[in-house]
Amino acid sequence: MKFAKLESPSLKNLFVEQLEDMILSGKTAVGEKLPSERELAEVMHVSRAVVNGGITELERKGFLEVKPRVGAFVADYRRNGNTETLLSIMNYNGGHLRDDEIRSILEVRIALDTLAAQLLIPKITGEEIVFFGELTEQMRDAQSDVACIEAAFTFQRELAILSGNTLIPLIFTSFKVPVFAMWERFCALYGRKALYENHYGLWETLRDRDFPAAVEWIKESIGASIDGARPIYY
Repeated sequence: MKFAKLESPSLKNLFVEQLEDMILSGKTAVGEKLPSERELAEVMHVSRAVVNGGITELERKGFLEVKPRVGAFVADYRRNGNTETLLSIMNYNGGHLRDDEIRSILEVRIALDTLAAQLLIPKITGEEIVFFGELTEQMRDAQSDVACIEAAFTFQRELAILSGNTLIPLIFTSFKVPVFAMWERFCALYGRKALYENHYGLWETLRDRDFPAAVEWIKESIGASIDGARPIYY
């Protein structure tokens, strides 16, 4: 068994992280031109090779647009981004997102959970129903918010996996950092009992194999954090 050498983050990675933070936080506006590579290298005390490599990576991830002989500009990553852009957004500041990003994630959650329930409910087995019930019991009996959230994440991940759609679990897992952060805030505001109740209600619709009820419950429980009784915006 061969192990790779452990290394600290490279200067290029640190450069990319800093610029991503500035872009995602709004400190640099869409369309804003960056200083030249020489200027960036001087002010950040790195080589031009580090700056050049970082700009190339940020362009690939949809955060910058490089115009030959003109310069690098902050791109509209929401319009021109890709899967790498999404991953950067999901991991931004440990999942601490702006209100519009929180709303967007919750809206996608409604769509993904609804599709997963639609695919799973017609074929769900008795053993699977028991399994989901055990996860809700773990949430109910959790002695900490972290334990409750971990059980909730397992519930949602297994719902995605057992749906049979190969993309839903991959998309959901990419949301792990911000989902954990949002559930931590949810528990801080409303208690982990509320998180348990949301999942218990969904489990009841799975137990009853009632897809219309599942749709309504998903919309109601997640929707309450969008513009309802339990918002989680910062």
